[in-house]
Amino acid sequence: MPRILVVDDEPLISMLVENWLDELGCEVAGPARTVEDGLALAGGQLDGAILDVNLGGDTCYPLANALRARGVPLAFATGDGALDEGQGFKDPLLLHKPFDFESVKSTIEALLEPARKAASQ
Repeated sequence: MPRILVVDDEPLISMLVENWLDELGCEVAGPARTVEDGLALAGGQLDGAILDVNLGGDTCYPLANALRARGVPLAFATGDGALDEGQGFKDPLLLHKPFDFESVKSTIEALLEPARKAASQ
């Protein structure tokens, strides 16, 4: 069962995403509401992450960089589509708000695809 870290400061959004991930056969790590909470969960086994870019005035980039260093695939959740290009995330996977089941499903498939390809070789 793939384990996905969910980081969003909005509890209702987190609950919605958690329910959809459960339907997709994923285990949810978190949800975390802050960068610090996400970093506390980032040390465990993760197959992917969905990170809200704006977490109550902070950005998710310190967490995103920690996950990238570990090779954990991630998607940025954003309502305005804007990322700080200076953070060095080329061609990032974006999950646009407002979410729907199909967009979350396609994002999870994209996050897990590299691991599936590697496992089949």
